[in-house]
Amino acid sequence: MTVLIAGGGIGGLTLALSLHQIGVSAKIFESVPELRPLGVGINVLPHAVRELIDLDLLDKLDVYGVRTKELAYFSKRGKPIWSEPRGIEAGYNWPQFSIHRGILQQILLDAVIERLGPESLLTSHHLKDFAETAGGVQARFIDRATGQDAGTYEGALLIAADGIHSAVREKLYPHEGAPLWNGRILWRGITESDAFLSGRTMIMAGHEVLKFVCYSISREPNAKGKFQINWVAERLLDPSYQWRREDYNRAARLDEFLPWFEDWRFDWLDVPGLIRNCPHAYEYPLVDRDPVDRWTFGRVTLMGDAAHPMYPIGSNGASQAILDARVITREILAHGATTKALEAYEAERRPATTELVKLNRRNGPEQVMQMVEERAPNGYDVVTDVLSQQELEDIANGYKRVAGFQVEALNAKPAIVSVLAPR
Repeated sequence: MTVLIAGGGIGGLTLALSLHQIGVSAKIFESVPELRPLGVGINVLPHAVRELIDLDLLDKLDVYGVRTKELAYFSKRGKPIWSEPRGIEAGYNWPQFSIHRGILQQILLDAVIERLGPESLLTSHHLKDFAETAGGVQARFIDRATGQDAGTYEGALLIAADGIHSAVREKLYPHEGAPLWNGRILWRGITESDAFLSGRTMIMAGHEVLKFVCYSISREPNAKGKFQINWVAERLLDPSYQWRREDYNRAARLDEFLPWFEDWRFDWLDVPGLIRNCPHAYEYPLVDRDPVDRWTFGRVTLMGDAAHPMYPIGSNGASQAILDARVITREILAHGATTKALEAYEAERRPATTELVKLNRRNGPEQVMQMVEERAPNGYDVVTDVLSQQELEDIANGYKRVAGFQVEALNAKPAIVSVLAPR
């Protein structure tokens, strides 16, 4: 019987492709009338890239993404704090990719249409209700734009991959309320600009209150010799401040955040120039949810941001959704499309992602920037005068352990889905 997937984002599409890989039928239901490549840049970490490679998507990733070479942290004055190689350069067997979120989603969508057929994806299908039946689960959908009924479908399982505003999670936890805002606002954009540092470097500069992140998401320059540079400006405000509701499509107002970064002109990067020259910037309050003690209710479970929405620290949101999809697939391969498979998936993934959500609230590996700011607010000559090499390495390695991408451990780990069915 078919597995029903609510949500056609990165997690839901990866799950559909993975189930197809092991010969299990899947159908995706997406609320919007059309899936379009929206959003800005993201990083996909080696443990998740490995899974996309096992889905035969490496060629597409190499066409549209950048193999991230290094991650580097800097102070608010552009002084180096810590840098480390990433992907193949770090010794992983798989690369790390910086890529436009919408393009990654389109790569997955194209593969779903090609392998599963266009009938496997139904748009304008917003989940309204669901209930278990004698042999599976029944889900009812509506067209959210019109309010009209969009049909009722039966499957063996229902997997909620419908994001931080998950309709399934709302049914399971009706009193949870809105996502939690911690007082931070992100302004995000993509600007045509010159390459910086290695050309494949992801940088983070600043500290807990004021931070700037950027990296290239285009491999080759355009006709003007410019690259697509994805950037994120972040400001911590008083949590009592009443900001506007989170929405990736809300246009940013430069006067609300550019003045804070006007003097961030480093000899290797012009931060205000990137912001000012961006044609379309977006505003997004930084939100997550408290971890819950249960994802699986019979034949229904949560995955991705529906299960463990987390701050975009450590480049882990999309990567963790991909890992969820692969573990669900492995357990269905082992136990069939059953409650036992969902329970085994949750037993592995919920503790791991719960720890990650909590660690991201403490700034994950980015805490080195705040430590430097607190110890040397007026600057420094050499970072080891402020923070020891051992402290730097312990923070970086501790995060890799929690997130599941320590080099030696990941390279030695067997594939999540070890039995590959013909595509």
